[in-house]
Amino acid sequence: MTKLIVICGATATGKSGLALALAMRLVSVILSADSRQVYREFDIGTAKPSVAEQKFVLHYLIDVCEPTDMMTVADYQQQVQALIASLDVTPLLLVGGTGLYIRSIVQGMKIPRVAPQTELRSQLESLGQHQLYAMLQQVDPIAAQKIHGNDSVRTLRALEVYYVTGYPISEQQGENPPNYPILQIGLDCDVEKLEARIKQRTQQMIADGLVAEVEYLCQKYGADLSLLNTLGYQEIKQYLAGDISLNKAEELTILHTRQFAKRQRTWFRAYPQIEWFNADDPDLLEKVWYRINEFISCTSL
Repeated sequence: MTKLIVICGATATGKSGLALALAMRLVSVILSADSRQVYREFDIGTAKPSVAEQKFVLHYLIDVCEPTDMMTVADYQQQVQALIASLDVTPLLLVGGTGLYIRSIVQGMKIPRVAPQTELRSQLESLGQHQLYAMLQQVDPIAAQKIHGNDSVRTLRALEVYYVTGYPISEQQGENPPNYPILQIGLDCDVEKLEARIKQRTQQMIADGLVAEVEYLCQKYGADLSLLNTLGYQEIKQYLAGDISLNKAEELTILHTRQFAKRQRTWFRAYPQIEWFNADDPDLLEKVWYRINEFISCTSL
């Protein structure tokens, strides 16, 4: 029987390093759950596993999408579910900090397969949020009850799904959890220590050539590429444009990463199924290894 072990938590908590050590002990593979590592050429700024690490342990869902394309949650879910069904390896490791990616797998989210409709969105946005929400209340009152009147992103998405498919998004959502056992392990640490980890990792990214990576990507794809407006890339892009100093870009990256990590911690803490471990515990690997062996033994009976 397939078994799945999830390693999740905020950025810079050491998920990748722990997962690599576990995968080597288990003789397993890693399924990445990182919404930016799926894109080719975005390496340093996404803390993508190195070539050497990927040789030690086979990684999936890394470098599977062009930067000019879009990997939706539905696309990700479909690819991971297909891999889980086809790989003759157990347990599998699902590793990352993109909460929605992980939730789509462990809870079997039903996701409307509707790609973003640029022209439709433009037409809807021109009407203003007040009118859009009133429209949503008419076509999908159930969704409207769950969406705040000021939430323009979710309102727009709900209307987009309705006008493309002809069915309310509330009728197309829900969950269909997988029938295989899942162990969810979360890594966390004190806020002060996490901030120190974030600072150290940001400095290491810059030392490893993040500026050159961003410069190359801007030249190849244009500075307007949406991925270049994400964490780490946007700040270095500002530096390359001459708007801020490199030191300021570093400071902003650290600040924005701290804010992002706070949101991640809030997201993951909402799920009681996750078993938490201290990322700074010197015996972390052995404690997690013990729990995994318990999980394997219990689910093998």
